[in-house]
Amino acid sequence: MRIIRDYQYVASCDRGASVAIGNFDGVHLGHQSVITIARQTRPNVPLGILTFEPHPREYFDPAGKPFRLTSSVARASRLAKLGVERLYELNFNKSLASLSPEEFASKVVHEGLGLSHVVVGSDFVFGKDRAGNADDLVGLGKKIGFDVTIASLLTKTGATVSSTAIRTALSEGRPQDAAKMLGHWHRIEGRVIGGEQRGRTLGFPTANLSIAGLHPPAFGVYAVVIDIIDGQHRQSYLGAASLGLRPMFGGTNPNLETFLFDFSGDLYGATLSVGLIEFLRPERSFDSVNDLIAQMHRDCQQAQEILGAL
Repeated sequence: MRIIRDYQYVASCDRGASVAIGNFDGVHLGHQSVITIARQTRPNVPLGILTFEPHPREYFDPAGKPFRLTSSVARASRLAKLGVERLYELNFNKSLASLSPEEFASKVVHEGLGLSHVVVGSDFVFGKDRAGNADDLVGLGKKIGFDVTIASLLTKTGATVSSTAIRTALSEGRPQDAAKMLGHWHRIEGRVIGGEQRGRTLGFPTANLSIAGLHPPAFGVYAVVIDIIDGQHRQSYLGAASLGLRPMFGGTNPNLETFLFDFSGDLYGATLSVGLIEFLRPERSFDSVNDLIAQMHRDCQQAQEILGAL
């Protein structure tokens, strides 16, 4: 998959694509449906995604609470697995944000990227002050010279599939409901960072991932699946993970600490993808370290029973 970040400098081989436009946070089933439409409508041209980095919400509210389901790197990885050939990940800045709907359609979609066909959801808005909608884009496409398809919003069990609904499910400790809307397990991906090595002293060495910038799922213990993406230990494992602030030890920055079953080795610097399968219990403080260790054994046993039934 080729990644293009500047619409003003686009190689001829990267023009003419059929793209789906949006933020694609989480790359959920609704996103996948518009990607399928883009692929099927123009099967003989490159399949692309037009998205923005940083997320416009981050740009306009940089001090706001973390809300993203996926980092830009994880999003790109997921899109590549879906067969996307061109990722137009445009730098969302003052210049781009100030474009009117007409300017966005002409300067970005038509002149800059030379797109032949675009697919948007029925709730799509674009341009300065979100002044344009999906119907406006259809009209502009006819006038300027590109085709537009409006995709209906996808529903699941009567509710609209959306990043917001997925965040709610994760916040409430319902990763399986989130997975039904995502079409895959919700995953936290990143490089293993150094920790306090407390887990090693307790008999449960963990691989630590930061969740900075991401929407935090319910704090607590989860049954998880782990993919080691790179390095000498590249493989898939089962495990249990603690997500949160570590109240027993006065933590202040939330992270994800994952214990891999039947694993021995050094994972510092390796890239992990941790899928949340089931929420086991909220995080809590214990009266003693021995009580904590006993609970960790119970957590791991419960996680193994759940994962063994997958």
